[in-house]
Amino acid sequence: METSAHQTREPRLWHPHLIAGGATLLIGALVTDIFYSQTANMQWANFSVWLITAGLLLALLAGIALLLDIALGRAGRVSWVHLGALAGAALLSLLNVFIHSRDAWTSVVPQGLILSVVVAVCLTIIGWRGWSVTAIRIPARADRS
Repeated sequence: METSAHQTREPRLWHPHLIAGGATLLIGALVTDIFYSQTANMQWANFSVWLITAGLLLALLAGIALLLDIALGRAGRVSWVHLGALAGAALLSLLNVFIHSRDAWTSVVPQGLILSVVVAVCLTIIGWRGWSVTAIRIPARADRS
């Protein structure tokens, strides 16, 4: 008996796409911070706040998606090192958004810029492995001949 394509398809995890999107926004905040430090145009600082906030919202959605992936049995073993590093980057970004809420030059330079660099480097290193913090659980197949 042949198996259909639907039966042999590997499950897709939801959380890696949301993590990648959030990381992109948080790394983009570094770019706008650099532009602000070079031009002192306050709109770049506003862009940074928006990017960090949107990145944190996607991080929250990624956390919910991760819980759903685990609850639905789609995700395998969790890599606690990568999950901890992503959670650390999210906490640093939360601190960064509070720093960016200050007035004028001190909203970005130097603390906000330093935090953006640390978060961007951390996310780039984590992203090198891939954005999933779990292994894909492949359901056992019952091959009947």
